Amino acid sequence: MFKKLLVVCFCLLSLNSLFAQFDPTKIDIVRDKYGVPHIFGKTDAEVAYGLAWASAEDDFKTSQQSLMAGKAVLASYKGKEGAQIDYIVHLLRIPELVAEKYDSDLSPDFKILLEGYCAGMNAYAAKHPKEVLMRKIFPVTPKDMIQYSVLQLCVLSGADKALGSIFKGTIPLLENYKAAGSNAIAMNSRKTADGQVYLDINAHQPLEGPVAFYEAHLCSEEGWNIIGANFPGAPCILHGCNENLGWAHTVNAPDKLDVYQLEINPSNKLQYKYDGNWETLETRTAKLKVKVSGIILPINKKTYWSKYGPTIITERGTFAIRMPAQMDIRGLEQWFRFNKAKNFTEFKAALDMLAIPGYNIMYADRFDTIFYISNGRIPIRDPKFKWNNTLPGNTSATRWTALHPLADLPQVLQPKSGFLYNTNHSPFHATEGTDNAIVKDPTMGYETNENNRSKRMAELISQHDKISFEDFKRIKFDHQYPSQFAFPTNIDSLFLLKPTEHPEIADLINQLNSWDKNGSVESVGAGTFILIEAAIYKNKSQYFTNKPITTEQAVTIITGVKESMMRDFGRTNLALGDVQKLVRGDKAIPLPGLPDVLAAMYSIPYKNGMLKGNQGDAYIELVRFTKDGPIIESINTYGASAHADSPHYTDQMEMYTKQQTKKMSLDKKNGLCKCRKNIPS
Repeated sequence: MFKKLLVVCFCLLSLNSLFAQFDPTKIDIVRDKYGVPHIFGKTDAEVAYGLAWASAEDDFKTSQQSLMAGKAVLASYKGKEGAQIDYIVHLLRIPELVAEKYDSDLSPDFKILLEGYCAGMNAYAAKHPKEVLMRKIFPVTPKDMIQYSVLQLCVLSGADKALGSIFKGTIPLLENYKAAGSNAIAMNSRKTADGQVYLDINAHQPLEGPVAFYEAHLCSEEGWNIIGANFPGAPCILHGCNENLGWAHTVNAPDKLDVYQLEINPSNKLQYKYDGNWETLETRTAKLKVKVSGIILPINKKTYWSKYGPTIITERGTFAIRMPAQMDIRGLEQWFRFNKAKNFTEFKAALDMLAIPGYNIMYADRFDTIFYISNGRIPIRDPKFKWNNTLPGNTSATRWTALHPLADLPQVLQPKSGFLYNTNHSPFHATEGTDNAIVKDPTMGYETNENNRSKRMAELISQHDKISFEDFKRIKFDHQYPSQFAFPTNIDSLFLLKPTEHPEIADLINQLNSWDKNGSVESVGAGTFILIEAAIYKNKSQYFTNKPITTEQAVTIITGVKESMMRDFGRTNLALGDVQKLVRGDKAIPLPGLPDVLAAMYSIPYKNGMLKGNQGDAYIELVRFTKDGPIIESINTYGASAHADSPHYTDQMEMYTKQQTKKMSLDKKNGLCKCRKNIPS
């Protein structure tokens, strides 16, 4: 007992030493009527302290688990699932990368910001010890935060997909997160009816978990004043709007990672040929601690490293991966520079850091500037190799060392059309006319596809010579598929069946044939379609091919859906709202939206045959830049708090499903904030 008390006292002393330099009584957290924190402090670091405290009040559990992943100790909490992630952190040598570059690569003011955030998180842990999931992750340090951010950005770059493929799909990473699409729109006075500048910030993320959005307003006396959203554990806003400008992200898919097969010495599996010489793999031991049946067991796993980078020995061969995301630690700092930028020149200077390895960026400002770039850390590659395949791992010719400069990336500034948009489609179709970017280097691997959202966006914008803000909102909240589907798999056969030829499923065929392809909660056709889509996805290995779904397959799918409807609901005339729900805790309400419409929703099985939304339209921020400053409105999926006993656990759900927004303001004296709270010292 005495030993445990000493450990606790030592932990508290360590925590106090880390946050002693910040005076929490000088930091205000002001909650508006929706519980969104508006955080005020004299310095940026004090505001970061307040952000850490506020986000811990709302969802301390998720922040802690994120940091466990970055520190490679998740296995001690989650067992085998966490061990897989911990191993990846060691395999990618993320702690070594951060230790090597932290002092030299990060700016002094950003380090102070990180220290402020850590101090806030450690202070909260000290004041609320019963909420601490694992004592050994405290005190949290700035390096811990950077390690987790590097891990996230490696996942963004495809590390999970590449390693899963190498390991035959046995290793999930970060809850197997996959982006299901996002939207971003910017319009300036050439296109808007009132001459104002519009920006739609609307990434489609998981609705809960480590990459679900958290909304906050951050305001310091050092020029930091921004409203937007971030992920748990981030010390700044990841996309949002300040007094002068704003930006939105969507996921892009250039070639951010390469896989190599090494030529192994038949006499020594740890030697590989490189430029005619046998080189020896570097070998280290990852010492994992894994919770098994409540007991923490030590498990040692070998990790390997070649001249290309992280290397994996399998029965099929020895493979290495190489990605620029694993070579830079400044991603969070680049986002912070976006937060503080006052104009396009400063924002462009932040872009020149080339620290964030991916994401499309849609920019707009009060000076009537709009800009789009398909951002990325993209290697300069030798065009004689097929970079979309596994590469020969025996030559320096495939081991790239330099990155394309910012000027090489697809981008459009001030298009004559007056508008820009991206829906995860081709970056070479960001607007209309001759201002679009062109393919400069095929080895960059940029996507060139269109999708349902991009086609629908083009249809809607083309209907207007000038667009009012109400038109802009209708476009953003649109539930309609385009006139012709643009799914990766051709599903037209589902809509070509004749009820007279298939009387046993004639009712569902009629519902599909009469459907206007809109995803409103009242739509019976949408209710039928969402269950068909779920059936197709459940058997994706059979249907996700390059071939269209056949008539026979369509009949099989619809027959199965009818059987499940009768079993679970006792009828087939189900509206979308009968089937698809927005669920949190004990609350479940009808949820509009379908996969790949502009106001998209992707669902998973819920209960009694119903589905629940788990990813899609998430945090939404709509901005109008006027001569008097930005006018901001937003909505989040559930509410500001992850605590079931909080009034803000579900207080935005009805507004969200009705596509309503709440007013937000950057003005400290705006009257929207209701509840002031000083942080306990």
